[in-house]
Amino acid sequence: MLSIQKIFGRDEKFYDLLEKSAEEADASVHHLIALLERLEQHESPQSLEQFILSRRKDKEITQELTEQLCKVFITPFEREDIQALAGALYKIPKTVEKIGERVLICPEDLHGRDFRKQVELLDQAAETVMAMVKQLRKGTDAATAREMNARLQSIEGEADKLELDLLRDLYQGDYEAKQVIFLRDLFALIEKVIDRCRDAGNIVLEVALKYS
Repeated sequence: MLSIQKIFGRDEKFYDLLEKSAEEADASVHHLIALLERLEQHESPQSLEQFILSRRKDKEITQELTEQLCKVFITPFEREDIQALAGALYKIPKTVEKIGERVLICPEDLHGRDFRKQVELLDQAAETVMAMVKQLRKGTDAATAREMNARLQSIEGEADKLELDLLRDLYQGDYEAKQVIFLRDLFALIEKVIDRCRDAGNIVLEVALKYS
């Protein structure tokens, strides 16, 4: 495959910024994992500071990308794709922060709940997106992009099935109305983050197909 980098030169600022954005998205998921682990061990929950920091960093990166698009004539791939990918990546830490907010509102309602499988899938999705974004610098071929994106689709499908099982248990179990609403919203937000990862992966695949 003819590398995107070879076509447009050695200016890698857009790759740098997109990779940093993907890293912040992945970091936000790790903050969520740490928060849930603390609650599982009955430790005092941390604040939202780390979530907010990741989201703010990603927002700054997205703004810098927008500024660079206004200044630079030649970009490594289409401007619309850069903007779309930056926007999709930013939505990941933004949505993860909402999960953290919900968790800290009612941490006692999480006691006895096991989120490990959901969080494991979320972690896998974020890691896959980060890997896909980092492959762009190398000039990802279509076959590699398809394979990685197929992994994301598989993760999303597994997450959908898991959410359905959890909702079935929630609606058929003996829960208070407040718990049902709280946990249902939490399940939906976790699923939304995985959907955000899927959206980012789809954009990377589209870019790879255009330049393969």
